[in-house]
Amino acid sequence: MTVQPIDILAVNCLHGEGVQWNPDDGCLWWTDISASMLHRWHLDTRTHTTFATPERLASFAFIDGRRDLLCAFARGFALFDPFAGTLCPIEQPEPEGSGRRFNDGRADRQGRFWVGTMVEDHARAEAFSASLYCMDRDGDLHVRERGIGISNGLCWSPDGSRMYFADSTRRTISVYDFDIDSGEISTRREFARLPEGAEPDGACVDAEGCLWSAHWGAGQVVRYAPDGTILDTIPIPATQPTCVAFAGPRLDLLCVTSARIGLDEAALARQPHAGNLFVFKTGATGLAESRMSNDFDPLSRRHMR
Repeated sequence: MTVQPIDILAVNCLHGEGVQWNPDDGCLWWTDISASMLHRWHLDTRTHTTFATPERLASFAFIDGRRDLLCAFARGFALFDPFAGTLCPIEQPEPEGSGRRFNDGRADRQGRFWVGTMVEDHARAEAFSASLYCMDRDGDLHVRERGIGISNGLCWSPDGSRMYFADSTRRTISVYDFDIDSGEISTRREFARLPEGAEPDGACVDAEGCLWSAHWGAGQVVRYAPDGTILDTIPIPATQPTCVAFAGPRLDLLCVTSARIGLDEAALARQPHAGNLFVFKTGATGLAESRMSNDFDPLSRRHMR
């Protein structure tokens, strides 16, 4: 595959993550978790806007026809309007001091919000004590998986029958059978195992059913065939790429966020683009980002129950 670098957006994120394309406003959105900042970049005008978040924002999902977002903050779920700065908490499964926080998340094609937690303080939380959560369309919250170190890489095959999920701590990408009606997952098996020095981070699936995975620590994005075979490797001028998404009107631009957190002065001198956003033309085409339905209102529904 011929890969052409298109652009580098100098945003210097501490921990850029969760990049998504919103065709409604023609913008890329992503979070800087450690800086408690939400970024918005208009692809055509190159207008860059930032929004302060009330807590570390781990991941989010767009809601049809609305400007508020369904967010997974460090401790839990909330509706957040970045333009007004208003916050409506929903649930906080991780109390302050638990040693865990929420991390990677994404909506599935049926309008459920999936997000996993990670162990960030091993003095307070047991190793592999994180979980994978699913919030249904009615706001009910379910734990779908346990025994996780760092949740990452949530995405689905084009027909929705397979769900991909990575545990960065184990350097493993797994694939599950996915029931599109119930949201149940089953038959977990290993899809890919990364070598020492590389951890699977954010991921997405293209129109051909291939998985694109950012490899934290290895400075690359890898494209896997549906059977787990490596098809292509794209070097990134930063050792800590974090998430990938296809963007643009034709979904033909691969966008990659990165992080500079944890890098010392010598490392930053060697990779001055660490923390920036990278855009490539790859010849592949992505899939439209899934969203929550515009009638998603977990607060009122819970009150009714």
